[in-house]
Amino acid sequence: MLTLNINNKDFEVDVPNDMPLLWVFRDVLGLTGTKFGCGAGLCGACTVHLDGVAARSCMTSASKAVGKKILTIEAISGNEVGHRVQQAWLELDVVQCGYCQPGQIMQAASLLTQKKNPSDAEIDSAMSGNLCRCGTYPRIRAAIKQAAKSV
Repeated sequence: MLTLNINNKDFEVDVPNDMPLLWVFRDVLGLTGTKFGCGAGLCGACTVHLDGVAARSCMTSASKAVGKKILTIEAISGNEVGHRVQQAWLELDVVQCGYCQPGQIMQAASLLTQKKNPSDAEIDSAMSGNLCRCGTYPRIRAAIKQAAKSV
């Protein structure tokens, strides 16, 4: 039995220690906002925050998250930076198909938490591990810049 603090709530989960967090969220707890993309930590669709830092939940075992504050897309709006990022996403109509967007938003919020006013190069570097099949990268960058102005 593991205790995980997810979105400021403790959950007791009876899962194998090596079960990826992604499957704890989706299959055990019914938190389906975090998406499965590649299963290898390469696409960023499964991005969540562990103690405020972006992490790939498909590659993070449940046991490695014990004792950490886990934040998922379901609760990012309760975080001031996350709320501003979501607002910018809506105002600039970033989303096309939307599948990758939870991971994109989580990565962007982590970036802006660590760097209040990132340059284009810093945005591109931080977001490079998050893939968007629809190619909304220019809108993603613009939304991050807009959110940075309001943070």
